[in-house]
Amino acid sequence: MRVEDIRSPEQIKSMSVKELREFATDIREFLIRSISQTGGHLSSNLGIVELTLAMHYVFDSPSDKMIFDVGHQSYVHKILTGRAHKFDTLRKKNGLSGFQKRKESEHDCWEAGHSSTSLSAGLGMAIARDLKGEHYEVISVIGDGALTGGMALEALNDIGALHKKMIIIFNDNAMSISKNHGAVEKRITNLRSSPLYRTVKKDVKTNLNHSKTGLNVLNSLTHIRDSLKENLVKAPLFKEFGLDYLGPVDGHDIKALIKVLETAKEHDGPIVVHVVTKKGKGYPFAEQDKLGKWHGVSPFDPKTGQSLIKLCTDELSWSEVISKTLIRLAFKHPEIVAITPAMANGSKLLEFARLFPDRFFDCGIAEEHAMTMAAGMAQGGLHPFLSIYSSFLQRAYDQINHDVARMDLPVVIGIDRAGLVGDDGATHQGVFDIAFLRSIPNLILSQPKDAKEAQNLLYTAFMTNAPFCIRYPRGTIPYQKNEEFERIKIGSWTCHIVGMPETILITYGPDVDRIIQKAKENSIGLMVVNARFFKPLDTKLLDTLIKEKLPIIIYETDIKAGGLSSAILEFMSKYDERIKIIGIGDHFVDHGSIRILRKEEGIDMESVFKELEHYEHAPRSSSDRSL
Repeated sequence: MRVEDIRSPEQIKSMSVKELREFATDIREFLIRSISQTGGHLSSNLGIVELTLAMHYVFDSPSDKMIFDVGHQSYVHKILTGRAHKFDTLRKKNGLSGFQKRKESEHDCWEAGHSSTSLSAGLGMAIARDLKGEHYEVISVIGDGALTGGMALEALNDIGALHKKMIIIFNDNAMSISKNHGAVEKRITNLRSSPLYRTVKKDVKTNLNHSKTGLNVLNSLTHIRDSLKENLVKAPLFKEFGLDYLGPVDGHDIKALIKVLETAKEHDGPIVVHVVTKKGKGYPFAEQDKLGKWHGVSPFDPKTGQSLIKLCTDELSWSEVISKTLIRLAFKHPEIVAITPAMANGSKLLEFARLFPDRFFDCGIAEEHAMTMAAGMAQGGLHPFLSIYSSFLQRAYDQINHDVARMDLPVVIGIDRAGLVGDDGATHQGVFDIAFLRSIPNLILSQPKDAKEAQNLLYTAFMTNAPFCIRYPRGTIPYQKNEEFERIKIGSWTCHIVGMPETILITYGPDVDRIIQKAKENSIGLMVVNARFFKPLDTKLLDTLIKEKLPIIIYETDIKAGGLSSAILEFMSKYDERIKIIGIGDHFVDHGSIRILRKEEGIDMESVFKELEHYEHAPRSSSDRSL
């Protein structure tokens, strides 16, 4: 059977183990061939082929619920549920999503693009199933990288307490996007590398081959499981949460996987199936990757492994520009440290880590922890730089507000992948950070228009004793190293005149220069404003622009609600006497009774009615009365 001919997982249930092994090879060839043309997540999907086949062989989708943590490793699941013939549309407009997508298939019961959600979602579905008196299996697949996320550990705690029937497949490949770090990873590494583990792998396989029933399999594995948990690990991870455990099992042995999953299916209560897989399995370039290069790829030549995307030699990614500047500053300022929540490669911080190993901290997939740790470092006298993708920054909102900005601590936050990112879709578009950060007091929020300004903004951030955010997009820009850094005045914008201006256009980021260039090419008279600070605004310049009496266009490439346009319109309300905004100002509110605080902030009833009286007695024009 051709991979493209699969329309339902039912088609694999009649296959023999030998046929399933052969089909696994066909799927890998299909994935390499297809992803080399479209780009996408390669290594993680190559590593989960046999496991996904075994899952669909044992369980009955869509009645049984399969949840893939993050969802970027669900390509094989998509193939087995009838979507292989659409893979040429992968991550294209109106094509297949690179993640599970509920509207795409009834087999996709959950969707995510961020890690560590699968266990909470699985427990929620198990609770719903039991309360409604329904009967189906809930299977959450989570990797060792995602298990370092605080949300996953919170879920394990509740799963152990509620003891609902669900299966947790722990897909252990020793990698997330890049190498994992932390105490959980060390514990798992000890299990993988011990002589007992290597012996147990053989014992598990032998027992599975000779056991006649699932009960015998469970009995034979129980002793091994307890031996591993009691003798190998001092503080067993899963036992501490009250979870039963099967494994470790070779994640590329289909026969062993089927037997263990059948056993887990018969188990009452939550159970962890520990599956050891190899990321990039079957493609040598991906198998040998230690830096995460083959996690997500652009189109490439399958024979050579070379990318088909050619970059200009004088351009660098925005991440590299920031990283190079950070390194220059770190040589001069020993208090500078760098933090990443498991994105060292994507954020281009590996060179910083090599040069300053004692000043670099990869805390795993734990954005909340990373932000508060940065706050603690700042309180201790260091000047931390935290690099974090815009869409992941959402997870640390409380920590930015509560731990960084409220205490006015000098943490520099590099918001990578800001704005539209394209192929990864709704979960990864970094279009919300301006809106959700702009409301936080004490915070400085900026975006450079080019590499020169990026270098100067980062320098300015470290010269400023305040929380300072610099957002920058995905993609590349022309780069030339600044011979000297220039300190930029906080909140200052710049104006660029093209011809005889008839319109004012306010924008930010790389679009500033694009607008200027296009206006010149089309001989359009324009005043282009580089609004490089979203907070604080350049109110002095805004006053001047309004007096120009020219039409103003605010061009922003992020969400409008709460963005730059909202900020400017709030400011401009003072020019229209008919509009009065009553609310809490740009500051944190200290303690006190609600009555006193409302009066202090001018939001009590007396203050409101004073304003009403003012407007009641104010003279009105005939046009006002007609309204």
